[in-house]
Amino acid sequence: MCGRFTLVSPQRAAAELFGEARGETSSLPPRYNITPSQDVLTLRSSNEGSTREAVLLRWGLVPFWAKNAAIGNRLINARAETVADKPSFRAAFRQRRCLIAADGFFEWRREGNAKTPYHIHMAAAEPFAMAGLWERWAPDGEAAVESCTIITTAANALVEPIHARMPVIVDRHDHDLWLLSGTGSEELAGLLRPYPAERMAAHSVSRAVNDPRNDGPECIRPNGPGHLFKDA
Repeated sequence: MCGRFTLVSPQRAAAELFGEARGETSSLPPRYNITPSQDVLTLRSSNEGSTREAVLLRWGLVPFWAKNAAIGNRLINARAETVADKPSFRAAFRQRRCLIAADGFFEWRREGNAKTPYHIHMAAAEPFAMAGLWERWAPDGEAAVESCTIITTAANALVEPIHARMPVIVDRHDHDLWLLSGTGSEELAGLLRPYPAERMAAHSVSRAVNDPRNDGPECIRPNGPGHLFKDA
């Protein structure tokens, strides 16, 4: 799964990943420990489909048919292998795909009786976009909630020693293909693959990240020498 991630430079991410998309991102603060139920920076097509917009969506998908918003706490991830068929995700997969900005994510590796957190990121320390889905939940008499989920896939060779799953990272030249409403199911399935391990790196970090109240640089600081690695 993907249950925590970072966006330390949201303005850089918006400029490099989202380009001329509508939306105000200049006031977004650095985030070192983004957790479910918080707002995340997302790119989607506008309602009319002619433009792209950068928006904040709540992390944890609330399907349009849900009886209450609490279901979102259980839908922070969607598996690539079943996303096209599961009732919670299939409508959004066909019609409401998005890109979620990040510059790293966390996974925990079991080492003896303990779990060590790792920060996994691009080897070039650049932002990237995770494949996501979004929904608008607007029950009678309640304020509308716009929410999203992150699609996960099998881990690549770098992540696999840490965790069996990783988020789907959409290469920049595939962003349009992912967002276009007319993209076919076979083309979409072809994007739901592990990102090349040789372009990524990881390092162990302090267990400070375990506490969602911690959201500072200590969450991504390498945990001493000898804890850096990347795929050979």
